[in-house]
This record gives sequence, structure tokens and C-alpha cells, in this order.
Amino acid sequence: MDDLQWLATGLHALAPSCGPVRLVSVDGHAGSGKSTFAARLAAALGTESEPAPVLHLDDLASHAEPFAWTDRMLAEVIAPLSEGRAAHYAPYDWDAHRFTAPRRLPLAPVVLIEGVGAGRRALRPRLAGLFWMDRDASSSWQRGRQRDGEALTEFWDGWTTAETQHFSADPSRPYAQALVQERPEGYAVLPGPDIPSELNRFITLSNRT
Repeated sequence: MDDLQWLATGLHALAPSCGPVRLVSVDGHAGSGKSTFAARLAAALGTESEPAPVLHLDDLASHAEPFAWTDRMLAEVIAPLSEGRAAHYAPYDWDAHRFTAPRRLPLAPVVLIEGVGAGRRALRPRLAGLFWMDRDASSSWQRGRQRDGEALTEFWDGWTTAETQHFSADPSRPYAQALVQERPEGYAVLPGPDIPSELNRFITLSNRT
């Protein structure tokens, strides 16, 4: 169950969604395990020396604008990928409170977007697949707070309010083709609530074998 190679095979079989790229989002509450799952999926999608590219939305968000990054995402990432070009975006330094030198996001058969809001409505038309980390908000936030420690308590207080407002206005889970659950033996990937898709059918068939 922890081997994601079968899932990588299914993603590679999807039709490109953003120019030549199959753009796949991993969304969920802060602390739900998105970055760990995305890293393991990227490893399965790529080669031993070069995993699939992953765009972390923490690099686009900032203290001032935790969710107001849509325009930059469309201009700096979606537009070039849709034209068959590598993307370049300025990542945010959370310690220095500023954006830094542009970073390259290369073209690849599958590119992952990982972060809270990765399945927002402005991005969904360009997605080949949307995964939702199926852990509830309360336990996700508790895990995130324990991970980051008391020094970031004030940040988390503000973040949970902003995240709640975001998902109230622009939910992602109802549009996910797959739900990812962490279990003791590894990840379970189950069909999501969205209408049937090639990805959904692949997941359904794979979990029957």
C-alpha cells in the first residue's frame, strides 16, 4: 500500500492538462501530510536520481497574502507550462519576510502542486488530477502545531482562521478525484467525490486487485 508506483503509472497515462504537462495537485488542511505524500509520489513519478518536479505553495504564499497568490501562479507557472516552457517563480522566505530570486520549475510529464489551496477553482481547469489528504482540520492543525512548536503559536492562530475562510469560499475536497488516507501500513488512495474520471476509474480498479 505504501508503494505508489501503481499510482505513478496511472498519472503518466492521463492526458496532458496544461500544455504538455499533466498537472496534479495535492491539497488538504495544513498539517495533513501533503508535503510528505507529494515527495513520495514525486519519487515514484520520476527516476532514482530525478523525482518529478514539485511546486510547494508555501513558496508562493506570504505572511501578508497567505492565499492571494492566484494571479502570480497563473502568470509565473501556469502560463509558461501551458506554452511548453519551464516556469520561473520567486519563492518567499518566511524568515526574512521577503520574496527571493526566481526559481526554475522544469517541464516534465507530470508536475505536482502541493499545498493548501492547490485545488482551488482557478487552477482546476488546468489539473489532470486532484488529491485530497483525508485528515480533518482539527487533527491536521494539532499535528502542525506540535511539529512547529510554541514559537509559531501566534502564526497558527492566524493561519487556521485564514484557512477556514478560504475553504469556506473555495472548497477543494468536493472536486477531488482521489482521497489519500495515512494508515499504519502506508497510504490508501481511494476514489474521491468528484465525477468519474480516468484517474478515478484507475484508482477504483487498482484497489480491487
